[in-house]
Amino acid sequence: MRHRICILLFAAIAAHSQTRKPATLLDAMKVELARSMEQLKKQPIAPYFLSYEIIETESAGATGSFGALLSSNRGSRRRMLSIDLRVGDYKLDNTHPIRGTAMIMMDNFSSYQMSIEDDPDAIRAMLWYYTDLKYKRAIEQLISVRTNVKVKAEETDKAGDFSPGKGETYAESAAKALGVDQKAWEDKVRQYTAPFQRYGNIYTARAAFTANRETRWFVSSEGAALETAENAYRLQLTSFAKASDGMELPRYESFFSSTLAGLPDDASVLRAVDKMTKDLMALKNAPVMDPFVGPAILSPRATGVVFHEIFGHRIEGQREKRENEGQTFRDKVGKKVLPEFLSVYADPTMHKLGSTELAGYYKYDNEGVKAQRVTVVENGILKNFLMSRLPIDGFPNSNGHGRRAPGYNVAGRQSNLIVAASKTVSRDELKKLLIEEAKLAKVPYGLYFEDIAGGFTSTGRNNPNSFEVIPIMVYRIYLDGHEELVRGVDLIGTPLTVFTRILAADDQQAAFNGTCGAESGPVPVSAGGPGLLISQIEVQKKPKSQELSPILAPPFDDK
Repeated sequence: MRHRICILLFAAIAAHSQTRKPATLLDAMKVELARSMEQLKKQPIAPYFLSYEIIETESAGATGSFGALLSSNRGSRRRMLSIDLRVGDYKLDNTHPIRGTAMIMMDNFSSYQMSIEDDPDAIRAMLWYYTDLKYKRAIEQLISVRTNVKVKAEETDKAGDFSPGKGETYAESAAKALGVDQKAWEDKVRQYTAPFQRYGNIYTARAAFTANRETRWFVSSEGAALETAENAYRLQLTSFAKASDGMELPRYESFFSSTLAGLPDDASVLRAVDKMTKDLMALKNAPVMDPFVGPAILSPRATGVVFHEIFGHRIEGQREKRENEGQTFRDKVGKKVLPEFLSVYADPTMHKLGSTELAGYYKYDNEGVKAQRVTVVENGILKNFLMSRLPIDGFPNSNGHGRRAPGYNVAGRQSNLIVAASKTVSRDELKKLLIEEAKLAKVPYGLYFEDIAGGFTSTGRNNPNSFEVIPIMVYRIYLDGHEELVRGVDLIGTPLTVFTRILAADDQQAAFNGTCGAESGPVPVSAGGPGLLISQIEVQKKPKSQELSPILAPPFDDK
């Protein structure tokens, strides 16, 4: 009998050892998701949706300042897991906002650090534990949501909390290795920042090179199984000088590519550094701009920044739904919001605009929806919003713009936002039209915004719906045509007013690449378009530091 027991135990062990383990990380995610859904179906309140997303980031880089190395990242790697677990139904679930004195957005996603080793058992153990945590929290949330709905006024938007999706499947080979020659890039950031030593009033001079390799795995209870991989390389140049009155004067340049070979060569970067230093010297002696109302031209690059800030955020779908949002365009679908010669689209499938590679490219969004081009405005008429899987009245489905950084809730976000003009004039003609507008307005000049660093805007209804954009290089264009550099300018206003005052577009096109840090975290974006003439803008004086220029002469002056 003892012998038979031993045989039976051996047979059981052998059978267990022959059970096939998941072959890949994606397989392990699929197996554990299916098991979790099957087990949770036995609970009184079962999830109606579950998804896992794991993002692996491998990075390297180097930073230099004034010809010396500040830091060097020879390689780091991490994985973060995000879980979306929903109880209730598509109409009302645990993610619904709690309305009250302060509107609370219920926690939907949670982010957890994962093993960087492809051990299926370890991966599944972590998924099991974190899913259990999420489920318990989701049940508590749903109870609070249902109570809140019963005691609060009926909501304006009748659409639900989530939209059904297609279970997309896609897999590609891993992104190429970063291929960074660390020693070479340490030398490059020294080389790029050494020229700033020659200028005594430049107190910040930095070159930062970063290389990132991002691999994403996504599975859902709808059958989605996605694996994508992208590389991104960036070089950012930052410099600050100070005018004699204490005003800080910034200059930035940045370069982006999906390949190392796509970044500019040393000679091109050093030419950009030379221009930055000359611009800072000119800004130091430029007159301070007084508050002004009058006509202005945006360069193509400036058009991209301005539209990203004051237009793009207002066509992100959730801003037309939430009761605490200003809902700028909620009732303007099918109505004119821009001049008829302008259209606007968001296209995450675009790799380039002209010769500029676009950072807002991706294949699938963070909810597993395939990236797609969205025509937002057609010939001046508002047509669509940038949608995640959070529906709004009249727009029940996602259009591939549900985006987030690890640890944040998904929201409708911009990708590559492009302004297109069906009727254009030359750059010289646009300048002539500016001068004509200045004469009509009886002002001595118009403004030309050559470069803009960024900005911020308020879209909530509890604050004024205004914007502030931070220009770097601004010129006054006088009635006789001559131009004068000025400093200390902030572009301000209200969005709907500015949009109605766009008069003409030039025949040029450019784009900027950046990182946008809205409510779903920092995500890479791009925006671009033609140069635009606006009949009336308003500028105010930039805040000024109370600290004067350094009393001590810089050490470079002793050479």
